[in-house]
Amino acid sequence: MRVRVALDAAGGDLAPSDTIRGAIRAAQKSNAEILVVGPPEQLLPEIERWGGLPANARLIPSGEALKEGEPATHALRRKASCSVAVAARLLRDGEADALVSAGSTGAASVSAIYYLGMLPGIGRPAVCVPLVGLAPKTVLIDGGANVDCKPSHMLSFGAIGTVYARRMLGVPEPTVALLSTGTEQGKGPKTLQETYTLLRQSGLNFVGNVEGYDVLTGKANVIVCDGIVGNVLLKFYESLGPCFTRWATEQIDGLPIDGAGRRMLSQMARFTRLTRAESAGGGLLWGVNGVVQIMHGNSNAHHFERALLRAQLAAEADVVGELRSEFAAIHEHCRDYLEAIPVMPPEGSISLAIPAQR
Repeated sequence: MRVRVALDAAGGDLAPSDTIRGAIRAAQKSNAEILVVGPPEQLLPEIERWGGLPANARLIPSGEALKEGEPATHALRRKASCSVAVAARLLRDGEADALVSAGSTGAASVSAIYYLGMLPGIGRPAVCVPLVGLAPKTVLIDGGANVDCKPSHMLSFGAIGTVYARRMLGVPEPTVALLSTGTEQGKGPKTLQETYTLLRQSGLNFVGNVEGYDVLTGKANVIVCDGIVGNVLLKFYESLGPCFTRWATEQIDGLPIDGAGRRMLSQMARFTRLTRAESAGGGLLWGVNGVVQIMHGNSNAHHFERALLRAQLAAEADVVGELRSEFAAIHEHCRDYLEAIPVMPPEGSISLAIPAQR
């Protein structure tokens, strides 16, 4: 059966020109059906400008996108016909298999949680950060979606990372580690100590604590941390290339550039690309009951093309179904602790005072 990917074509700094170009390129390169969601009056001129939609792409009308600075809940309260909300309902109603948006991250996340709900046992969505540039088989989670995490949340991060490493990085039996201030079990604050206990009894392939200098060594395939630590680490990682390039350029400033020098400059540029490539095009919002790809607001046509193809692959790999099964197994190992944890309910139950939109 052909996979259907809904694109919030009105969302993003470069929409609708780059969203339409990206959608057309993705449709030309895959057998997926691309559902281009947005206001027809904005999208149709761009569709015509870029030569029309391929046979496996079609326009789904919606209202306007949220404007910059509008609260995320407007996507549900006052603008239920906005592009990201319409795209989320397509996924909820089984008319799409994946969703891609570069609009407001908050609006996309709230829409996904509200219309799709969370997977059983997972209290918060999370962002996986693959470090394939310097650590080809390592993923960091959470990359910034959550702060002030509880042990139960970090346990679910371990399950999410395991499915990601297995399905996206091709690791048959991923190892899971907890990022802390030392390798001993008692290291770190109480939250990390409790998380260590949960991960150890979870049934995951838990190998204990790792420290900061272990992140890029391949010591673990999945490195679990809260969103503050993960986001700081991600941004530091992405800064390595530009910082090294600046330092090396200062060292050779004024020196003649021979063949070896030109090769070094080329390698510096390659190193920068390696440490920045993971964030290009954003990543999946893991834990919601559907495939949702969250993109950076400044994503261009190339990023949209990549994100649409990635979303297709995630839907085909049934990463949501595998994560559901993985966490069901974990629940058996940690039943006493997890049964007391409230799980975010599906549509209509979140405290937003919003009637369900059909």
